[in-house]
Amino acid sequence: MSFKLPPKPKNRPAVAKRVISLLALLALYIWTITSVNIDWGRVFSERTLENFDRIIPQFFDPAFEETGTILVKMIETIFIAYTGSLAAAVIAVPLAFLCATNMVKNKWLNTIGMWILGAVRAFPEIILAIIFVAAVGPNPFAGVLAIAIGSTGMLGKLFSEVIESIDMNIIEALEASGANKMQILFYGIMPQVLPEFLSYAIYRFEIDVRASSVLGIVGAGGIGTLITFAYLNRNWDEVGMILLVIIIAVTIIDQISGFIRRRLV
Repeated sequence: MSFKLPPKPKNRPAVAKRVISLLALLALYIWTITSVNIDWGRVFSERTLENFDRIIPQFFDPAFEETGTILVKMIETIFIAYTGSLAAAVIAVPLAFLCATNMVKNKWLNTIGMWILGAVRAFPEIILAIIFVAAVGPNPFAGVLAIAIGSTGMLGKLFSEVIESIDMNIIEALEASGANKMQILFYGIMPQVLPEFLSYAIYRFEIDVRASSVLGIVGAGGIGTLITFAYLNRNWDEVGMILLVIIIAVTIIDQISGFIRRRLV
């Protein structure tokens, strides 16, 4: 004897919400596309197609004779990213403790810390690079400052979330045994957060290598300077070589940093 289960009743309000959400999303896409003034005739014009036929093949015929100069600038770009990421990781630690509600019980101080990190994250690295180039001149130091300030916001936010997720029972046990603040910090807090701090800092370094590759366009040093010169001189084969070096360098760094992060966490 078999029993049939009654059909599951349809949740009409849930279905209506999904349909409304889908229609709203579709309307948003349509409004976005129609509101952008794109001259499709110019995009698919004969001149555009001729430029593609003339420029794109040069990307696949890179100027290998410029490899030495490009590698020097790529190394400079990596140094800019490393120095900026290191400075950001150091600056982000006290800000993270200020934002962590389980470390600082004052809500006003927590809010101030969050505002600082939010304000820093609001500025793209390219805007910061323009500001620092105007302040300290067109040199790699401007790129380091832009990377350092730009990365502090993200790392501070991530570090604060790591601190708030630690096991407070360990802290309470140390306090009960008579440990002072410094002992609690070095024996109770840092062993819990340090692996994830290092993992996030290395991950941010990966991002900063890609970000610092374009900072030279505004005069902040690195391989972006060569991109600007090659573009202005219409040396598309040199641009292709620069892009090839960037792709290889970023891929190698991603693989190495991924291996290190897997060992840390």
